[in-house]
Amino acid sequence: MSKSNKYIFSIVLVLALVLIAVGGYSWLYPGQPEVKMGQPIVVVNIPELSIAAQSGKQAFDKYCASCHGSNAVGQEGKAPPLIHRIYEPNHHGDMAFVLAAKNGVRAHHWSFGNMPPVDGVTEAEIKNITIYIRELQRANGIN
Repeated sequence: MSKSNKYIFSIVLVLALVLIAVGGYSWLYPGQPEVKMGQPIVVVNIPELSIAAQSGKQAFDKYCASCHGSNAVGQEGKAPPLIHRIYEPNHHGDMAFVLAAKNGVRAHHWSFGNMPPVDGVTEAEIKNITIYIRELQRANGIN
């Protein structure tokens, strides 16, 4: 076999091995199913809510649900779920919700982009929204 034929054979062999490896990887680790924009990110259990949390749910539905989804489940392509370990009280305290609503938030845990300030929401509403979120979190094992 000539030197140029050995070179071509080596290239073909390497390409064949790469194709076999890629095919094997694709077979062993199939891609995730296609996710549709706006689809809920998590599933949550809904507890019986306290009076303050019921008020918070009303405010959440008015100011937050269009992005964070009904019952804070998040929405693919829009905003993260708030019923998630990232938002547990020892990582994001209650004041984080107040500051997020008042000032907005720079994206740092998720790739949804920055959250703008929430226009028109009062501190009392934010307090009740936080109570609502915390009750949902506890009902879903996030303490």
